[in-house]
Amino acid sequence: MPKKPKRPCRHPSCPKLTDDLYCVEHQRQATRHYNHFQREPETNKRYGRSWKRIRDRYIKAHPLCEECKKADRLTPAEEVHHILPLSRGGTNDFSNLMTLCKSCHSRITAESGDRWGR
Repeated sequence: MPKKPKRPCRHPSCPKLTDDLYCVEHQRQATRHYNHFQREPETNKRYGRSWKRIRDRYIKAHPLCEECKKADRLTPAEEVHHILPLSRGGTNDFSNLMTLCKSCHSRITAESGDRWGR
């Protein structure tokens, strides 16, 4: 399947082309800015270095999207989802995690209303 054409990086005056919003150099700056100014401090504590290690181990053990697998599609997993969110008392145990592709994760999050606190 053909890919979308690359777009310029959104960082001011950066001429590099990328598939994402920012080039590799500016993605780190954008993430740091988001974590510092837009994310709640409690969320930063929950999703620190230890979460990244847990996430990497889990996605290595489960490389395919679990929702797509149920529908007999083989899609690489890009995100790890908490079945019971941490804000509602969930844990980082493997039994509370599932790997999802971006579209499945967005759909599940929108349906449950977790993103906007509904």
